[in-house]
Amino acid sequence: MEAPEFFPPSENLTAAVVHPLCEEWKGGSEGAIFHLASIFLVLGFMGGSGFYGLLYLFTFLTLGFFCTTIWSWSDACTTDTFLWNFALFGICAVQVVHVAYRLRNVTFEKEFQDLYSYLFKKLGVSLTHFGKIVACCEGDIHTIEKDHCFAMEGKTAIDKLSVLLSGRIRVTVNGEFLHDIYPFQFLDSPEWDSLRPSDEGVFQVTLRADNCCRYVSWRRKKLYLLFAKHRYIAKVFALVVRNDIADKLYSLNDKAFDSRGFRYDLRLPTYCHVSPLPELDRTDGFLRVPAQYDHGHRGRVPITITAPEETD
Repeated sequence: MEAPEFFPPSENLTAAVVHPLCEEWKGGSEGAIFHLASIFLVLGFMGGSGFYGLLYLFTFLTLGFFCTTIWSWSDACTTDTFLWNFALFGICAVQVVHVAYRLRNVTFEKEFQDLYSYLFKKLGVSLTHFGKIVACCEGDIHTIEKDHCFAMEGKTAIDKLSVLLSGRIRVTVNGEFLHDIYPFQFLDSPEWDSLRPSDEGVFQVTLRADNCCRYVSWRRKKLYLLFAKHRYIAKVFALVVRNDIADKLYSLNDKAFDSRGFRYDLRLPTYCHVSPLPELDRTDGFLRVPAQYDHGHRGRVPITITAPEETD
């Protein structure tokens, strides 16, 4: 009696475990779906950063993996290839929905969109950070009617930071015209920069609307709390506020002429709109000069400088 054979012959075992070799290359291509999937994947990996870049990236990856899923089901006919491509397709589709939802949450009204484009976008501020800035002012937009005042000289407290969105504001001190404020300029940047967080002060100028104006304001306390949480936003505001002050100073410098037609430079100690030296009003050796931006005081305030001594 012969013992039963539990194993197949060795030559059959070798043939069963060895995969067939590729004896020759296929003459034709893999088909249009495979190539379309490759094109979508290439386009997807060319996406950039930010919300729109992520939306672009995952949209094309979703299309690419969808096409590879169809190709693996109809052509490759292998379960693992189909399952992997289908899983990647599902992950990318979920990412598209997630990014689109986040992008929808950071859309703003047209005036805030214009503010972002004009003031913050060129500095590289993301929509996420800008959303925190808008949330700090609760998305409120205020209106000033024509000939109404935003601030009155010596009366209005400095307790906020504001940006003009539309219209024009006239700035005066003691009835004397200083300059105009136009859209996307700060209304009170000198006052803001002249005060420390714990200080209090009042406006030394009057801001009156030349026409119907709209503006957005951030309360000082809430804005400083935002700065404490996000140092990046604090640096952005420091940059845009001081740039706004510099623009105002240079606009004043272009109009600074004395009675003889000489231009004064606001960056120098002597200030504009003063008469020639013999005609200056003297009070015990001091000169009264109007409306200079002085960081030691409360924004745009008159300062006193010592007159040069006369020599024989």
